[in-house]
Amino acid sequence: MPRLDSLSVRADAPTQMLNSPVAVIDSPPLDYDLAIVGGGIIGNTLAVALQNSGLRVVSIEAQAESISIAKNRAYVLSMLSGQIFGGLGIWPAVLPQIAQFSQIQISDADYAGVVKMYPQDLGRETLGYAATHETLLTALQTKLRSATNITVMCPAQVIGVASTATGAEITIQTPAGELPTKIRTSLVIAADGAKSALREQAGIATSGWNYWQSCITATIKPEKPHQNVAYERFWYAGPIGVLPLADGRCQVVWTIPHQQAEELRDLPAAEFLQELEHCTGGLLGKLQLDSQRWLFPVKLMQSKDYIADRLALIGDAAHCCHPVAGQGMNLGIRDAAALAEILVAAHQAGEDIGSKKVLKRYANWRKPENWVILAFTDFLDRMFSTRLLPIVIVRRLGLFLLDRIPVFKYLALRLMTGLAGKIPQVANQSADLDQQI
Repeated sequence: MPRLDSLSVRADAPTQMLNSPVAVIDSPPLDYDLAIVGGGIIGNTLAVALQNSGLRVVSIEAQAESISIAKNRAYVLSMLSGQIFGGLGIWPAVLPQIAQFSQIQISDADYAGVVKMYPQDLGRETLGYAATHETLLTALQTKLRSATNITVMCPAQVIGVASTATGAEITIQTPAGELPTKIRTSLVIAADGAKSALREQAGIATSGWNYWQSCITATIKPEKPHQNVAYERFWYAGPIGVLPLADGRCQVVWTIPHQQAEELRDLPAAEFLQELEHCTGGLLGKLQLDSQRWLFPVKLMQSKDYIADRLALIGDAAHCCHPVAGQGMNLGIRDAAALAEILVAAHQAGEDIGSKKVLKRYANWRKPENWVILAFTDFLDRMFSTRLLPIVIVRRLGLFLLDRIPVFKYLALRLMTGLAGKIPQVANQSADLDQQI
């Protein structure tokens, strides 16, 4: 895999600042079929999916690998995401380092009933996975190193994108004191996050709202073994997700109104853990805090268009959802797999991969499916984050029926695991994951 490690970011350069007035070198620009701006998990998933595709790809990431990989987070990985990673060839490196859900428990505040979901409810050997950011990104980066058709520019700063008659021209900032480099490409992929500068420059509007809640994440060490059980505990202020990790620890994702979230973040560790033990019902015994507490706002966002002239949005650049049920990362992985499938097919058919005709196939596939999950997570949060008695009665009746009617469990699990929508071909290329467990 070609690398341009000499590229770096000026310490005083603003992230993803577009159309800055800078001097540009006049030497002939580099040429690629597509450029992926953003080398996180979603951007790298797309890059790996395009390995051996015959397309010339450049991946541009503003942060050095050592910085981007050090994020202290864990994610729910759905069954479909696991199948996609299997098809991409990184599953053997990932699977031994992640937890596999033996059970999912769903409960509602002080309601005695608990919905327990097992792999046999779905006809599988597991219900999903919990993987750390480092595990996933390391596996993807390692896979990219063997890709002869992919160039990685990292760290490198996109400071300008201009449309041309047949594509786009990207200006990349080189180290301090050096002149920028130009890249010509047929298509630009925005994988640059929820505050995507490429989306804003393209004038793509978004719809949605900020929630009244913020999310606290932290890693804990439980007194009792987690038994690979994932918990979703709904409280009147917001849901708490507890994900089992492969090393015996757990990742906590706690959504709560802004002021309370700030207070919880700032509490002494012992008081924070006492609150957490209460809200988790003591299921894991005494808890120890094993990381810093991170706080971030929660919002629902859907881009009104996933494509523009020579541009496609994937992952958080296209959409954001509530963290309940752990769907966000999985939507982005499906975006990447779907887009890669469409681009490769178009390239093999001799089509212009950056044309609206081709890109509309991606938007028509992914936008409606993402709307379903955005609406589903919004419904869950609003339904369970209230004390209004009629709503409380309805939701607890819903949990009662979910626990006792197998077809309801099956349908809910199909939606949560990603298996209810259109399956990308790369997922079907994967070996049967159940046989690998």
